[in-house]
Amino acid sequence: MPLFTIDLEKCQREGACVAECPARIIELTGKDGSPEPVEGAGALCINCGHCMAVCPHGALSLATMPVAESQPVRRELLPSGEAMEHALRARRSIRTYRDKPVDRDTLENLIETARYAPSGHNCQPVSWLVIHDTKEARRLAGMVIDWMRHTIETQPELAGAFRMDRVVAGWEGGEDPVLRGAPHVIVTHAPKSMLPAPAACTIALNCLELAVFSRSLGACWAGYFNTAATQWGPMKEALGLPDDHAPFGSMMIGHPRYDYHRLPKRKPAKILWR
Repeated sequence: MPLFTIDLEKCQREGACVAECPARIIELTGKDGSPEPVEGAGALCINCGHCMAVCPHGALSLATMPVAESQPVRRELLPSGEAMEHALRARRSIRTYRDKPVDRDTLENLIETARYAPSGHNCQPVSWLVIHDTKEARRLAGMVIDWMRHTIETQPELAGAFRMDRVVAGWEGGEDPVLRGAPHVIVTHAPKSMLPAPAACTIALNCLELAVFSRSLGACWAGYFNTAATQWGPMKEALGLPDDHAPFGSMMIGHPRYDYHRLPKRKPAKILWR
């Protein structure tokens, strides 16, 4: 099967697919100057879909992505620059949640959106673990506290730097300083050996956070949770990830208890121009 096919009646030989191919494996050397893959292109293609997506005429179909099955970009739904800037500035890390779960379909739809996040070489290494059961999330938060107690005893300097004593005291006082009362946790994990994996998981969670905000839900990076997931044996066992995988990011998700009404200031950007 060819890597891609060209509708010669639609193709205008403009070369956008050639220019946008990351692997540089398309040339205008086909019939009447139409696009065709270079020799050995099948082994070099990263299956990103750029060539199919950039063609304004719908002339190119990848074997793995028929143009007829690929949704067109709806320009009317894209945010303006002002709207995007406002959304990014209005986003907040949510640390107080209502006692109300988010339904599975919504979480699955959010992940379906976030999985379009970019990854190095389009390797798409990210897998998702959703702790949907609130009781299980609470149990795992308790294991984070166990890890902190152990760290306080064995690595007091490290524990002091992260104020773990305050976190443990808050937990023992009936608070939840680990997950902040969030009903759910989503963990991104990927093969440890894949170099793009940490960045891909981080980018995917960042996209998830923005998608969550667009649904009037709340999210916050669960740093204590993910650190324990990478260092504490009982926590690793409880998560049950594949042996060759590592958790590269965790995020708490739920319904915010409060709305935000102002845009806080931030430090000026530190920019070095060359």
